[in-house]
Amino acid sequence: MAAEGLTTRARDAVTVAAFKGAWWGVRALPERAAHRLFDVIADVTTRRGGASVARMRSNYAIVRPELDDAALDALVAAGVRSYLRYWCEAFRLPSLTREQIAERVTTSGELEATRSMLADGRSVVAYLGHLGNWDLAGAWSASQLAHVTTVAERLEPDALFRAFLHFREELGMTIIPLTKGENVLGQVETLVREPGAFAPLLSDRDLTSRGVTVDLCGEPASLAAGPAVIARRTGAALVPITITYRRRDGGSGWGIAIRFHPAVDIAHTDDARADVQAAVQACADALGGAIREHTQDWHMMQRVFVRDLDARWG
Repeated sequence: MAAEGLTTRARDAVTVAAFKGAWWGVRALPERAAHRLFDVIADVTTRRGGASVARMRSNYAIVRPELDDAALDALVAAGVRSYLRYWCEAFRLPSLTREQIAERVTTSGELEATRSMLADGRSVVAYLGHLGNWDLAGAWSASQLAHVTTVAERLEPDALFRAFLHFREELGMTIIPLTKGENVLGQVETLVREPGAFAPLLSDRDLTSRGVTVDLCGEPASLAAGPAVIARRTGAALVPITITYRRRDGGSGWGIAIRFHPAVDIAHTDDARADVQAAVQACADALGGAIREHTQDWHMMQRVFVRDLDARWG
């Protein structure tokens, strides 16, 4: 057992060293060279396959049933490239200035309505999917919109998670670790009760077993209920936000397009769960449109659809 523990610690140390090395190494490369390198890694990953790539393919097949095998394979290859692009940019993000972050972001939809609510002291809970580069969106929001409070899923080893925690805090975010046995929802709710708080939460996958089943791209899926629960309890606005990649002007690298959808009206009837489910469905409708149109930017390599969850437990 002692030898096994030593092996685990050694493996964890190598993992952390590799990620920290990538953080510095990728930042030292010219931007185009870094993206080309990660495209190569993505293509190798796609060819090798594996459980994560297979899960992405399964998810894409559900949301894009009209595609034949060849088109689906091409979409998955684009999806893995998009996912690796996120990591490339995550490694490079700490070296970007506030101005460089701003020039990589375009916005559309109800940004000014969201900004007005925050300025008036009303808190906003944002319902996000694993779309595009949410860390870049968070860094932009922290400098251009409001201080960001969000939740991060714990990574293993713990030292790697702490490194990511520090990275996101340096970008101007308050991060609440998703820790088993702790009342994370309550912690977020406490912060959201502060005037003008902004809490964007990745919610297109339920990590708590307390989610709700809604229709996502025409298929039953289990999504997080937490953002709607918090908004209903606190009176905060619930705003779906979608983030997709776009080519920057002149084709000089990648940027993101952030769309602020209209705030979702949350009912306050005697059936709180039904109220929450209806609100989550409205958020799923907003996310679903972006997922169908920009499927390659949906970095979902886990089970989210009920048919897959049932198969796992069946």
